[in-house]
Amino acid sequence: MTGKDEAELSGLFRAAIAGNERAYADFLHRIAALVRGFVRRKIVQGGVDPEDVVQETLLAIHVKRHTWREDAPVLPWVYAIARFKLIDAFRRRGRRIEVEIDEIAETFAEPEAETVSERDINRALDGLPPTQRSVVSSISVDGHSIGETAAKLGVSETAVRVSLHRGLAAIAKRFGRR
Repeated sequence: MTGKDEAELSGLFRAAIAGNERAYADFLHRIAALVRGFVRRKIVQGGVDPEDVVQETLLAIHVKRHTWREDAPVLPWVYAIARFKLIDAFRRRGRRIEVEIDEIAETFAEPEAETVSERDINRALDGLPPTQRSVVSSISVDGHSIGETAAKLGVSETAVRVSLHRGLAAIAKRFGRR
């Protein structure tokens, strides 16, 4: 930017404050390009969208246009607003770095299929009283409902629920889980 550009922009902004809409549109158009370049140079990593900062800066210029002193250059005032809006954007982003998942997908281990053998199931059911073993096996292994299990064993559904709860609690305790 040269001194001539500064003088033109200051003149446009003075005219805009005086009510010249055409001068204001021209001023905002030229300032947006300058701020866009400024912001893009300052953002080296992702996470902050330069266009968002440009728009917030233009909005702040509009809202705070009455604070500009007409005898002062306009560009330092504009760049100060842009700098503060950029700082606000970085603060909102926080200290996290955003990485596209596709860029690091090959570093993830493939999930292993969880398999339970017949031996593991029998080991878990060992040590349960016969009624609890039958209930847990019927519901958890065979997939029967509480009502089906109650009918099959000839007991009430409440008794099945109690046996299931106690059996699962005993298995969890046996394997170190609460």
